[in-house]
Amino acid sequence: MRLLRVGPAGAERPALLEEDGTLRDLSPLVTDVDGALLADPAALAHIRAAVGARILPVLDPAGLRTGPPLTRIGKIVGIGVNYRDLVVQSRVATPAEPVVFLKAPDTVVGPDDTVLVPRDSVKTDWEIELGVVIGRTARYLRTDEEALAAVAGYVLSHDVSERAYQNGRNGGQWGNAWGKGKNYETFNPLGPWLVTADEIPDPQALRMRLWVNGRLMQDSSTAEQIFPVAHLVRHLSQYMTLHPGDVVNTGTPAGVALARPEPKPYLRAGDVVELEIEGLGRQRQRFKDA
Repeated sequence: MRLLRVGPAGAERPALLEEDGTLRDLSPLVTDVDGALLADPAALAHIRAAVGARILPVLDPAGLRTGPPLTRIGKIVGIGVNYRDLVVQSRVATPAEPVVFLKAPDTVVGPDDTVLVPRDSVKTDWEIELGVVIGRTARYLRTDEEALAAVAGYVLSHDVSERAYQNGRNGGQWGNAWGKGKNYETFNPLGPWLVTADEIPDPQALRMRLWVNGRLMQDSSTAEQIFPVAHLVRHLSQYMTLHPGDVVNTGTPAGVALARPEPKPYLRAGDVVELEIEGLGRQRQRFKDA
């Protein structure tokens, strides 16, 4: 299923997009798309039955904003340096284990919402990522099979970053350089859909592309991941409890501005970024000054 949320910011309603492009209103069945829904197999089965019977109201998508496909996110866990092609381009060492940071849920906006360039920023960068949405509580998982069983679905995620603050203001051992460059408002467009895991048979075989002002900047595949989805979920469960509705941003491939030769083409107000992952839809954001 392709679950989404449509309507004005803060007043979205749950919806479902069928294969033929028909948009169905889920509000007669559920209040919203969140961790509670994803953790309830009976509720998901009820949605599937209603969709099969084609009894849910049809929504006209014309002029209808698409919001983030998931609400009440508990936490966003980010993974750094997780693509082999990025390691080669950046000329950095391959991590021995996942590089982990946290990103605040209030950075999340819809897939086509405006993204704000922070005040005085000179190094705002793009990062296309596969987002993994957790569907059951995960702690101390032992196997990759257990890890994948904890995944409710997948989503296209744009992990926008401010590199000057990420890399230059770490405050010594007490600081969090990643946190300072990752947590500006609007810095995590999400969606358009949350695709349930049963429709993504292999999360390690998804093509991903990103354009800036029409120029292709990232063109890779999740097959390039150093630590695949199952490994990441299992690894994270050793250090934190993952709850239904949590999101794991699994890293970005080669092609970010940071890894390019000087002068690096960082984002400015007026730039347009478009991105897509196979099966997970497409985003488009215009950037403006905060």
